Amino acid sequence: MKIFKKINATGLGAILTAFIGLHAQAQTDWPKAKPVTLLVAFAPGASTDIVARSLTQKLSELTGGNFIVENRGGAGGNIASTQVKRAAPDGYTILVHSVAFAVNPSLYADAGYDAVKDFSPVALGPKTPNIFTVNPSVQVKTLPELVEAAKKSPFNYASSGIGTTTHLSMERLKSAAKIDIVHVPYQPAAAINAVVAGHTQMASTSMPPAVPMIKAGRLKALAVTSANRSPLLPDVPSITEFGYKEFDDYTWFGFFAPAGTPAAVIEKLNAALNRAMESSDIVEKFAQLGMSSTPNSVTEFGSFLKAEVPKWAAVVKSSGAKVD
Repeated sequence: MKIFKKINATGLGAILTAFIGLHAQAQTDWPKAKPVTLLVAFAPGASTDIVARSLTQKLSELTGGNFIVENRGGAGGNIASTQVKRAAPDGYTILVHSVAFAVNPSLYADAGYDAVKDFSPVALGPKTPNIFTVNPSVQVKTLPELVEAAKKSPFNYASSGIGTTTHLSMERLKSAAKIDIVHVPYQPAAAINAVVAGHTQMASTSMPPAVPMIKAGRLKALAVTSANRSPLLPDVPSITEFGYKEFDDYTWFGFFAPAGTPAAVIEKLNAALNRAMESSDIVEKFAQLGMSSTPNSVTEFGSFLKAEVPKWAAVVKSSGAKVD
């Protein structure tokens, strides 16, 4: 019996040693064992998709791995979030999401995930102010003119979806200016096209899809929602210039792994993402879209996320926004 126990213990020890060895090797080999899927929470053409696709080649060059983008839009990004939440925590499935990741748990009756407990934050990507634009046929040139026009006749606006910061920024303006502009939610990639086509008179979106249309003369820009003007559109006023205080709303983008992903893998991906976003061509590309990034650690991004979740929960509650 003692011999059996000894053999049994020895065998178990060998198994555990082998398992630990394989686990360590998996961390060391990442990301060369198989392709890394960057699961984007929105459709192709959305700002989140642009960010992910801009970085894939750089990530491959920096790590020696193969990074691919897969779009899994729907339910405001919740479909992708829940899929990554359930994925193997091995670093080969990474969620690429927007600020909606922090908003949705308070916006939806059941978003399907806990933003802090179900994921390991990897890195904060670029961020961009939101921007208010109008179709050129709308006879206003400034935000105050829009407010006055909206008091006299019906207006509607497109946003990137219910509960997105683009929606919430406009709702904050409506409350402060005491106007009623009808909200027409779209998928992120479609919102800007709605106002360009004249389906809505105006839009509240992030800057990336709007900037090319503004520069082409297909949209008029009225204001950005940051406290200061954007260097990309220096002639477009900040909303604070019109007397609206405490407006500093951004759409940000982030990278997340399933909870339990090895710290070594997360640190390696964080380092690669930061290096990729510091590349001159990526900095220039993001700048052309009104986005900018700042190097950040895993810990810094985690602290940022823990502050964003309650911040947007308070805005959702005050605006009355809700998705069942």
